Amino acid sequence: MKKRFLSMLMASAMCLSLAACGGGANNDGGGSAASGSGTGGGDELITVGFSQVGAESDWRTANTESMKSTFSEENGYKLIFDDAQQKQENQITAIRNFIQQDVDYIMLAPVTETGWDTVLQEAYDAGIPVIIVDRMVDVSDEELYTSWIGTDALLEGRKAAEWLNAYATAKGWDASEINIAHIQGTMGSTAQIGRTQGLEEGIEKYGWNLLSQQCGEFTQAKGQEVMESMLKQYDNINVVYCENDNEAFGAIDAIEAAGKKVGTDIKNGEILVISFDTTNAGLTDVLEGKIVCNVECNPLHGPRAEELIKAMEAGEEVEKLTYVDEEIFAYDDTVKSVTATNSLDKEGEYAVTKLTQEILDGRAY
Repeated sequence: MKKRFLSMLMASAMCLSLAACGGGANNDGGGSAASGSGTGGGDELITVGFSQVGAESDWRTANTESMKSTFSEENGYKLIFDDAQQKQENQITAIRNFIQQDVDYIMLAPVTETGWDTVLQEAYDAGIPVIIVDRMVDVSDEELYTSWIGTDALLEGRKAAEWLNAYATAKGWDASEINIAHIQGTMGSTAQIGRTQGLEEGIEKYGWNLLSQQCGEFTQAKGQEVMESMLKQYDNINVVYCENDNEAFGAIDAIEAAGKKVGTDIKNGEILVISFDTTNAGLTDVLEGKIVCNVECNPLHGPRAEELIKAMEAGEEVEKLTYVDEEIFAYDDTVKSVTATNSLDKEGEYAVTKLTQEILDGRAY
């Protein structure tokens, strides 16, 4: 932002100088560096470098597509996209390449929260604003990034835990009867940290049994592998808490291959699956009762990121943190709403929507 803001100031000064000399009276500064935005007209494109985690899940694919469709040449941008393939070292290299290419903005969807101080300091020193999307970064100085947009993963986890408690209470299940297998996401990622904490708080608060806790890496293949291992170790699993839809797909495959059934009633030997993301395929499983509760994590960050860039192009200050609003979907209407506390310690009531085909058909992803 420093770099582009200085360009804007210089362009403005030149226009004033020309006007004062009586020349260029019709020059409106349209050739300045800021003129390439989708709203300002002009021919110069705004260059955005985006380092994406990878393509580990349906959610991530939708997130990537949202960025690519938003930051198109048609909309006034040149997008330099880099797939990190789940490796932080690839993202650090990509950011340094973006700096060398003198991009106008950097967007980063970080693999993990830590280990970013050095490279983000380099971007800061180069005067390039950094927008963090989806997962958080844990840095020594928050000035190293300009803004963050994404989901409140801790709130997501708390929503899921409160839904499970309300559902179990409505069904008359005793807390001691609930035996949970927990499939975690990529360790150290914001989604994993928040969703894990939300469940662990629920376990401590309500007295459920946590049988096993293993990492599924947010992928279907690993989710299936982990679930197969858990089923061999424990024959009394009746709740599976998956930290994304792809893990849930793998877990369901493993459960059914073992001759067990996913469903809504642990009293009848069914295994209740809880998930996150609300991808189209995930919600299809909700509609069929294979996933009983699915907490939304909205991947469509492109338009939100563009709003930030437009604001910075206009010389405006932007919010440091922007949490998106998200829903809860369930197979039935046993639970109408839950009360949960977000990461800012604000308590709220959140509606639970019984999924229908009409709702699913109207979804954007």
